[in-house]
Amino acid sequence: MAAATRGCRPWGSLLGLLGLVSAAAAAWDLASLRCNFGAFCECDFRPDLPGLECDLAQHLAGQHLAKALVVKALKAFVQDPAPTKPLVLSLHGWTGTGKSYVSCLLARYLFQGGLRSPRVHHFSPVIHFPHPSHMERYKKDLKSWVQGNLTACGRSLFLFDEMDKMPPGLMEVLRPFLGSSWVVYGTNYRKAIFIFISNTGGEQINQVALEAWRSRRDREEIHLQELEPVISRAVLDNPHHGFWHSGIMEEHLLDAVVPFLPLQRHHVRHCVLNELAQLGLEPKDEVVQAVLDSTAFFPEHEQLFSSNGCKTVASRIAFFL
Repeated sequence: MAAATRGCRPWGSLLGLLGLVSAAAAAWDLASLRCNFGAFCECDFRPDLPGLECDLAQHLAGQHLAKALVVKALKAFVQDPAPTKPLVLSLHGWTGTGKSYVSCLLARYLFQGGLRSPRVHHFSPVIHFPHPSHMERYKKDLKSWVQGNLTACGRSLFLFDEMDKMPPGLMEVLRPFLGSSWVVYGTNYRKAIFIFISNTGGEQINQVALEAWRSRRDREEIHLQELEPVISRAVLDNPHHGFWHSGIMEEHLLDAVVPFLPLQRHHVRHCVLNELAQLGLEPKDEVVQAVLDSTAFFPEHEQLFSSNGCKTVASRIAFFL
């Protein structure tokens, strides 16, 4: 599967979320009895970290920092029998660079049911939180949903997509769940994983990558220390981001800021070849070249980075076959 050509499917409608909050709450007592005894927990947490690492190495194009950070953070977290806080990752980068693809892989390689696991919860602001006037209700429902599902099973994955469109203030209800306290609202939540995804910081990441190229530095020489401050500043300066004026940032509750670099022509070629292999097709040079020729690159003079990463590779291949 080509990087960023597959997106995670939103977990469901807001009405479904509201209805299931009640169902999750109703299941607290019995589920918590089962899941508080680790050996008898019915959660389907089945981490396959070697598989994840292999898939990232083969299919995620051009993202040395993201691969290293995600694998390192997951290994340390999963191998710790008693983590002091949940794992909290924030993925940042230009469109089509692999953020959604990586989040899908995490679900697939951590839970037996993958994205369909009842322990994987995916939220989209457009689907779940579309009306700013309903903010107080959203806060109450989101808090209840997270609390109820963590009571049912502490090994849960929460994915928050398009954080740059998330209503500011909503994410504050998650703050008690992200820190190092032992118990919140009677719930042990320290084995949960929270992933936040956004395009915010993408322009700043692109600029760092462009300056490295102009300085004849290899992109693998770009370090996290160069990117983390500019990404954090971009988030704090964006009034439309879910972490704007957030205690989550102020209290440093993010375990890692994961940057995704812009993709160059040879990375897009890699995505095309991966997609053709996924379709069971031979890698025809004319198809690969046609997809590359139809892809827009920037800046205007250098024509270095793909404007939409690998996001449209699958549809372009279908057009040129």
